[in-house]
Amino acid sequence: MHYRLDLVLKPVEGALVRVIGMTERRGFAPRAIQGFPDAADGRWRLQMVVNSGGRTAETLRRQLQKVYDCESVQISPVDGPLPGEAGVGHGGAP
Repeated sequence: MHYRLDLVLKPVEGALVRVIGMTERRGFAPRAIQGFPDAADGRWRLQMVVNSGGRTAETLRRQLQKVYDCESVQISPVDGPLPGEAGVGHGGAP
């Protein structure tokens, strides 16, 4: 199952590395990452799609909220194939 995590990070050195590292150490595989600084408050807005590998996304949310640089985490299930994955395992493009 794939999940999209919407995170707000403090703009400090190493914040992104800590979040991705925690995600991987908890057994979730990042599949897509997109981020940008918010012009209004300077915080980083990060969207990360992960493969749960059968684990519950709530577990990852609780762990990420313990990372000092992570101010908030919201999780949404992702339905259907991820961009770039259509046709994977089906003999190629349609």
